[in-house]
Amino acid sequence: MRIPVLCLAALAVVSIPAAHAEEISPASSKISTCADCEGKLQQVLAHPRRAADRGRDEFRHPAETLAFFRVEPGMTVVDIMPSGGWFTRVLVPYLGEKGRYIGLNPDPGDNQQFAAYAGGLAEKFPLQAAKWDLAGAPVSAYNTDGLPTDVKGTVDRVLVFRSMHTLARNGIAGPELQAMHQLLKADGLLGIEQHRAKADAPDAYVDGSKGYMRQKDVIALVEKHGFELVGTSEINANPKDTADHPAGVWELPPNLRTKREELKAVGESDRMTLLFRKRP
Repeated sequence: MRIPVLCLAALAVVSIPAAHAEEISPASSKISTCADCEGKLQQVLAHPRRAADRGRDEFRHPAETLAFFRVEPGMTVVDIMPSGGWFTRVLVPYLGEKGRYIGLNPDPGDNQQFAAYAGGLAEKFPLQAAKWDLAGAPVSAYNTDGLPTDVKGTVDRVLVFRSMHTLARNGIAGPELQAMHQLLKADGLLGIEQHRAKADAPDAYVDGSKGYMRQKDVIALVEKHGFELVGTSEINANPKDTADHPAGVWELPPNLRTKREELKAVGESDRMTLLFRKRP
């Protein structure tokens, strides 16, 4: 028997009271129950255009993750650092013509090294997305410092897929989180998926340079900048990942940077999946 995606997401929720004492309480998390969400999302995931992407579904769990983040068709969604567009190719058709997809790349500030990487990304991304022939939400992209003022306060969801470490290691996590806060509606939500270090990992390993961060550190960082934790999920957990790779998370699939064949059996990284609400 196939369990509906939205039910799977509800089972995975861990509700977090103010003191951060974890207890399983699916009913308190208000997982989206829109009638058409599951069917439309499954249709998007099964589309032939995803043939090259579908092999990673078993590791990235797109249906369960988007259900946990309460993403629905018609929403305005900001995708932080969409990079190669793996989730873009799910979100654009899922959000539909009444939705809006915005790819957002950080403002590098005075970080010249990051500026060399980030420069031009906002201009290039819509051109890249056009080649994917996606039907659905209109696609736009900006750097944080180039966002139109009328976007602020209009966004339903801000999603950060496996990019918090990039913000942290470049010293721009604080300003970028403040920008995310300003973008969201009063009832908007911030969803974060991030490579997870062990709770006792040394500080030098969790500064972002290895791709991994401690879950408690991410929660504290985000809450410091105007958000409140709604819940966590183990949807993207992978107990096979030792999270101690000398060259970082990129030793694992799909990168296999150090070409260690034995790591193919591990799969993709162990990841935290967190949901925050905007505090006034």
